[in-house]
Amino acid sequence: MLRVAVVGSGPSGVYTAQALVEQRAVPGVTVDVLDRLPCPYGLVRYGVAPDHEKIKSLQGNLRAALELPGVTFLGNVRVGDGPHGVSPRRLRELYHAVVYCVGAATDRRLGIPGEELPGSFSATEFVSWYSAHPDAAPGGFVLGARSAVVVGVGNVAVDVARILARGAEELRPTDVPDAALAALGESRVRDIHMVGRRGPAQAKFTTKELRELGSLPGARVLVRGEEASLDPAWADPSGLPAAARRNVEVLRGWADGPGAEEGGRRIRLRFFLRPVALLGEEAVRAVRFERTAPDGRGGVVGTGRFEEIEAQLVLRSVGYRGVPIPGLPFDAERGTVPNDRGRVLRDGVPSPGEYVAGWIKRGPTGVIGTNRSCAKETVTSLLADAGTLMARPLPEEDAATALRAADAEPVRWQGWQGIEAAEETLGRRLGRGPVKIADWEGLLTAARRASRSPGSMP
Repeated sequence: MLRVAVVGSGPSGVYTAQALVEQRAVPGVTVDVLDRLPCPYGLVRYGVAPDHEKIKSLQGNLRAALELPGVTFLGNVRVGDGPHGVSPRRLRELYHAVVYCVGAATDRRLGIPGEELPGSFSATEFVSWYSAHPDAAPGGFVLGARSAVVVGVGNVAVDVARILARGAEELRPTDVPDAALAALGESRVRDIHMVGRRGPAQAKFTTKELRELGSLPGARVLVRGEEASLDPAWADPSGLPAAARRNVEVLRGWADGPGAEEGGRRIRLRFFLRPVALLGEEAVRAVRFERTAPDGRGGVVGTGRFEEIEAQLVLRSVGYRGVPIPGLPFDAERGTVPNDRGRVLRDGVPSPGEYVAGWIKRGPTGVIGTNRSCAKETVTSLLADAGTLMARPLPEEDAATALRAADAEPVRWQGWQGIEAAEETLGRRLGRGPVKIADWEGLLTAARRASRSPGSMP
């Protein structure tokens, strides 16, 4: 029997586990899906905006895969060297193969003066806060701010701009945590500037996400026609790829439109501005931008002209980045683990029994569905190695028992179901649907209570 550990329970990890147990080339494969958090689903739970119910519904598909025969979920297991962690070396002792599907856990930085000022955050931090990630800062993102700048023009940038522009009552039916809902309800933000260093044709958001900005009650999208027209494709986007053409057409419909109604919010889409500094002494008060211009090769050059935009809240959204996994090689330039079709490479040579899938394998590219083909490629490599891998005997001890011996407290599937039940109870008490529990203690208490209930598994 081939025993595999998959580290990470987001889409790439779940698709890897599913591909392993549903294939027929190597019968009897068992997969333990480990996650640092007591909750599964990765960015589908902690990265998708709460008002995107259709995408969040993907959790149902991930749930079905984690409930397949041969798959065991073990949350609250930290992989890495040091106290309270299980090392990659120890995992290799317990399993024939280990597939790391840990994503890209941090964000790229702007690398400009003032980036550390209070009021400056990554969009990842903001998303984690309104998504109830237990590691998230308790708040302080919007209270008191009048103007916010979102640096970046991708889907995450659109998400955070949309959440800032929504009223609390619009978010009340979602699972956004109560503290974040209250803070957003008290928000004084009226101007939200979403800024890109290039033009409309190079923006990375999807047309569906972009159009949602134009349908927000009490908010108006503003585009400066003279600014966007610096893009050579602005006047005639017919030669663009379909997605870029649709984006430009939507933006042209908003260009130089009427301002927001009294008391409403304004979402200002700005282009050809490159951030060069965050200004302020005790906290951010403005962002200084340099005006850019097309260089004729798809990039931009600085013009030496500058503009300051008032902001008490700055959210950078310029991409995710992988972080090193203690005990594994790491390509610091690409932010990935060196690999060949999913096989981890140590000094250019495949490391027996060690694999990667998802963003830590290929970088933060593609959409959720891209992880399925990525996982399939890695599983194909693993199965090709199965004969050699299975020749190595494993200890007879149960992996969960061994993990507890490493000072871990694994949360099994019943514990996760207990967390779900507790979130439903919390929502009913608040007069809402299910509301996420936002702290470690609350999550683990709910999991322990469910695991101690009659009929629970050890």
